Amino acid sequence: MTQEVRQSAPTGPEPEPALTGVRNFRDVGGLPTADGRRVRHGVLFRSGHLAHATAQDAAFLAGLGLHTVFDFRNPDDIAVEGPDTALPGTRNLNMPLNDPAENAGFWQTVRDGDVPSLEAVLGEGRGAARMVAAYRKLILERTADHSRMLDLLTDPDRPAVPALLHCAAGKDRAGTSIAIILLALGVERSAIEADYLESNARHRRYKVVRGDGSTGTAIAPEVRELLSPLFEARVEYLRAAFDTIEERWGSVDRYLSEGLGLTEQRRERLREQLLTGG
Repeated sequence: MTQEVRQSAPTGPEPEPALTGVRNFRDVGGLPTADGRRVRHGVLFRSGHLAHATAQDAAFLAGLGLHTVFDFRNPDDIAVEGPDTALPGTRNLNMPLNDPAENAGFWQTVRDGDVPSLEAVLGEGRGAARMVAAYRKLILERTADHSRMLDLLTDPDRPAVPALLHCAAGKDRAGTSIAIILLALGVERSAIEADYLESNARHRRYKVVRGDGSTGTAIAPEVRELLSPLFEARVEYLRAAFDTIEERWGSVDRYLSEGLGLTEQRRERLREQLLTGG
């Protein structure tokens, strides 16, 4: 693919592609900022993992002219799902945003546990509380990773945009990272939340496969109910991340500058690359 093609990007929204092996894909373009601008179409994408991309999926993704794919999965995720399908001319950066050893026993229970075992770890609100705690940790404990992400996106010597950000489901680790970028751009918080909740659409949701191979409606209803807090996008999860920023740093601006080391010069470069107007 020529450099000229890679530098061009769509200027308006494209019909959502019917990807077969990639879940939760979308262009983040069109979201409004507080100063009246919008995120440019064709420069910032989000999705679930690319490990099961079909040849047609890969051809579509390659046609986006991506410079960078940020893969936030950890080694255990990659062992289960496989590495991303390679896209010609695209740099794939693996930046794990959680430690697989930290919750190994928990996820073993999610995959293989019977109803009493699942009830013990997820019942009576424990599943939702675990997710809230996870979003808080993504803000408090992954500042170095998010700082590196912003540095790469604003590197004047090696362009990273257009970029695709993903984790396993494209909901939590990718969702938080996308939210941080959008906060830096000045996108309205309500718009960030609305985009985040798009992950709940039926065709976007992560395909849960239990240890016995059951998936979808083959999973017992009581098990699906217990697992739902883990695999749904709930606005209270993302708001827990926002609240953590306010509690720890006092404001988004201080979080970006002091927590993530984003200089005003870099922030302006991010706006120039990702926003329309001026």
